[in-house]
Amino acid sequence: MFKAILVNKDEQGYRAELAQVDEASLPEGEVKVQVQYSTLNYKDGLAITGKGPVVRNFPMVPGIDFAGEVLESSSPDFKVGDMVLLNGWGVGEAHWGGLGQLARVKADWLIHLPQGLTAKQALAIGTAGYTAMLCVMALQSHGLKPSDGEVLVTGAAGGVGSFAIALLSKLGFKVVASTGRMAEADYLKQLGATEVIDRATLSAPGKPLAKERWAAVVDSVGSHTLANACAQTKSDGAVAACGLAQGMDFPSSVAPFILRGVTLYGINSVTVPRAKRIAAYEQLSKLVDLKTLDEISHEINLEDALKYAQELMAGNVRGRVIVNVNT
Repeated sequence: MFKAILVNKDEQGYRAELAQVDEASLPEGEVKVQVQYSTLNYKDGLAITGKGPVVRNFPMVPGIDFAGEVLESSSPDFKVGDMVLLNGWGVGEAHWGGLGQLARVKADWLIHLPQGLTAKQALAIGTAGYTAMLCVMALQSHGLKPSDGEVLVTGAAGGVGSFAIALLSKLGFKVVASTGRMAEADYLKQLGATEVIDRATLSAPGKPLAKERWAAVVDSVGSHTLANACAQTKSDGAVAACGLAQGMDFPSSVAPFILRGVTLYGINSVTVPRAKRIAAYEQLSKLVDLKTLDEISHEINLEDALKYAQELMAGNVRGRVIVNVNT
């Protein structure tokens, strides 16, 4: 038996609880992992609270990322004792995830723990930091340079936003942070933001084209915020979209794209090939200041994940929440 957060939906309704689970219930996979750390991401909040239809099979162990030690492996890529990391691949949605002490997954979904990072540090980065890095890599591939101008980061106090600010600042960019929590302005400036603006300036319906300001944008919010960010992006600029905290809709027009040549990059962190994942973590291990990880993250135990998921969905959680599944 092992401890896990278990999500169920039946005649009693939708619920998530801390449970003792039989190891025989683990889904199929080539590698069994003793999980050390998982995290709480936006998808995990949706899964635990039931506020979004992200869970596709019941019962489900949520947790879209984890790090731990290989206990069993039928794959030549991994051996017993290897430290491994997983982000995405539908884990925590369609396949049991990391908010439990054991996991069994496909070998193709795993990478070895990046050199220079502990399991806890890798999960302090987690899917949020990895997604932020994919956004930055998209902007780098576009040819963006610090001299091109300001970069806007929306949803700035969240996990993706926090890492995007820290990464872009480390690379020399002038970063403007947009947040609904102006009380977090000092925190965002500590991460490297040069200016903090209220999300209300972007979250209402806007014009198809607005005054050009941003050389680039990292957006984890979607809806009107993404539409306004595109409308304010400079000619030949780029927008990396990776989230939908405000909504899945995109109430925009083709104007920014055909009149200013703005490029919209869609960032899907879930099914990225292994080689690109490794490349992203190689950059992260070089760019992320380990002291910054302490500022961005804090640790909770497995049972606390239930109440923290509620706080996360209420917009009251700053940065990254690391879950020690063995406490």
